[in-house]
Amino acid sequence: MGKVLSFGELLLRMCPDSAGEWLAENSLPVYVGGAEANVAAALALWGVPSAYMTAIPDNFMTRQLVGYLDALNIDTSAVQYSGERVGLYFLDKGKDLKNSGVIYDRNYSSFSALTVGTIDWDKVLEGVTWFHFSAICPAINQAVADVCEEALKAASARNITISIDLNYRAKLWKYGKEPVEILPALVQYCDVVMGNIWAAEKMLGIPVPDGLVEQHEKSAYLQQSQVSSKAIMDQFPKCKSVANTFRFDHGKGIQYYTTLYTEDQLFVSKEYVANYIAGKVGSGDCYMAGLIYGFYSGLEAQDVVDFATSAAFAKLFTETDFNTTKLEDIKIVTESYATV
Repeated sequence: MGKVLSFGELLLRMCPDSAGEWLAENSLPVYVGGAEANVAAALALWGVPSAYMTAIPDNFMTRQLVGYLDALNIDTSAVQYSGERVGLYFLDKGKDLKNSGVIYDRNYSSFSALTVGTIDWDKVLEGVTWFHFSAICPAINQAVADVCEEALKAASARNITISIDLNYRAKLWKYGKEPVEILPALVQYCDVVMGNIWAAEKMLGIPVPDGLVEQHEKSAYLQQSQVSSKAIMDQFPKCKSVANTFRFDHGKGIQYYTTLYTEDQLFVSKEYVANYIAGKVGSGDCYMAGLIYGFYSGLEAQDVVDFATSAAFAKLFTETDFNTTKLEDIKIVTESYATV
């Protein structure tokens, strides 16, 4: 097996606290992240040959960022140096990226300025056997969506396995297109689709029955997971596996379980419940990395979904965007929280 290449925008997350103490203390925590970079970091930590491609300007700070990735054993040889700025986002500590409080500062970033025909995909995809990206990329603008399609065509022509995370960010879709107008053309190239049943509805037009949330029954969610997964595979014949996550917040705590539909069967993970977590950023990315790790390592389907779920749940107990929980520590962190 070759490298897993993750493609997306490298971001810096600024964490002002809601009380404003960062002003008095003159201290603003900063984390390196971005959905695809988070995946690349987790895979590298777990020993998978992991590469990362983004676009950043060429200056002393970005060279420090690349050095930081290099130190994590992430192959950064595909990074494109162009444009004038790195994307930023601001999020209060402990909050979710789906939270209305997230503030994006990504306009005119190097990644957002990418255009078709400027990347040598023959060079970038050399030695790559898995290509990963997320629905955040085409949410930025039409030009980046076109670059995604260019990348997918190049990867597909080389028989490279392709995965997508259908992570929906309402505050990013601001260029006059709805996700359902863009994503189907990209998902048609994907072998593995990860997200949740509501993201599939928003981005792919796969309907979810009214009242399902109000019903809030696990059996109904699992049934809909299978229905949505089958519908995705019917609509996109190249797709071989669909994973859905179910994460429900309860005060400062959380309930978490997932499904994986593959080989005409629905595999359900253990369920985890915690009364307190450290942070939510990057958990879904860690789940995606867990799926890739499982498939890359040739695990059985049940083992794939169990590993990905436990890895993602363990990520909830860390504050950084990048996963820092090693393979041998995941079970130690999670086993006391399993309910089923």
